[in-house]
Amino acid sequence: MAVHPTAVVDPTAVLDADVEVGPWCVVGPNVVLGQGVRLVSHVVIQQDTTVGAGTIIHPFAVIGGDPQHNGYKGERVRLEIGSNNVIREHCTFNRGTLQGAGVTVVGSNSLFMTGAHVGHDCVVGDQVVMANNATLGGHARIGDKVFLGGLCAVHQNGRVGQGAIIGGLAAVTRDVIPYGSAWGNHARLRGLNLIGLKRKGYGKDQVRRLLAAYRELFEGEGEFAGRVDGVAERYADLPEIVEIIAFIRDGGRRPLCLPNAE
Repeated sequence: MAVHPTAVVDPTAVLDADVEVGPWCVVGPNVVLGQGVRLVSHVVIQQDTTVGAGTIIHPFAVIGGDPQHNGYKGERVRLEIGSNNVIREHCTFNRGTLQGAGVTVVGSNSLFMTGAHVGHDCVVGDQVVMANNATLGGHARIGDKVFLGGLCAVHQNGRVGQGAIIGGLAAVTRDVIPYGSAWGNHARLRGLNLIGLKRKGYGKDQVRRLLAAYRELFEGEGEFAGRVDGVAERYADLPEIVEIIAFIRDGGRRPLCLPNAE
């Protein structure tokens, strides 16, 4: 364990083996830093936060700050961060609220570029990339392997499904399906994340079937509910389509992002 002489570590904090706390860092009460966590310098971990093994946090990040919520009155709430994340300069991750789950949860193996913000009660999956100044409103839910472009913002209570990509500057006021591609202000659904699907190992024939299912779902004739049922039946062998259908049927507090959404 290496703690710089200028750092301030609360006596209730728990630091595992090989933790590095650099110059001018502040580690507050009830903070737990897993094995090999590195705070480069000038990092504030305010309180009631767990940081998983191997995570690196860069200067001027404020992690575990109070929720930005008018109803917060100082209650004991938490932030939980997984392992092997890279959190760059000026990122802000807030703790949860009693109005939500009481905890903000961030997964593992993700990259949070400069200025990224994770609001109170958010749930962020694994292998997520949030580019510079991407912002999550409170209670947002982000699936695994999502890419959020620079300066985009996801509305509070919004959902972005696994494998989706959000373009830079997008104002995401509606839920984005798994493997979807959305951008614009307000964001519209523009198709599927084809690059992500190809990286997943899908061949041309598989991609064609996914695109066919997408077109039937969002460009077909008849009521949307009927198209959902039809696609669910005809493409039940495609896990991605099954996941998209489940996402739609599960619903959320925000409307669904559609190709013609305003």
